Amino acid sequence: AEDVSMPAPSVENPVALAGKISKALAAGRGEGDLSGSGKILLVEDEDAVRVFASRALKNKGYSILEARTGEQAMGILRDTDALDLLITDMMMPGMDGGTLARFVRVERPEVRIILISGYSEEVARGDVVDSPDIHFLPKPFSLGQLATKVKDVLAMPPSS
Repeated sequence: AEDVSMPAPSVENPVALAGKISKALAAGRGEGDLSGSGKILLVEDEDAVRVFASRALKNKGYSILEARTGEQAMGILRDTDALDLLITDMMMPGMDGGTLARFVRVERPEVRIILISGYSEEVARGDVVDSPDIHFLPKPFSLGQLATKVKDVLAMPPSS
């Protein structure tokens, strides 16, 4: 039998290799630093979704005000001076998210808006001002998707 020797594979420092792998995995997930700051009004009638989203965003450094209804959100909007972002569900009993978004667009044009819905974006937006400064996040969403959307929207230059 012939003795065939294979060259030993070159292995770089295992610690350096582990670092490269974890960086590549983080880049692949698209989850760099998702922390941020700002005051967010989160309007969602489903307690589980609201608690999940609120906790996730607080853990990223945001200040969160919560409302279960559009009407409750209107009261918070009246009593709150500085607000950076409104995140509202589209389908809620009483005032829906579209009505709330239109009100905020007129009364508080500096506030960014993210609509969340289990329906498609076209259906969810319906007659909501078809403006580029109203953003959409489909349900169900992960913590990472929510944090990424919030960070992206807050990083955009304000519309004039």
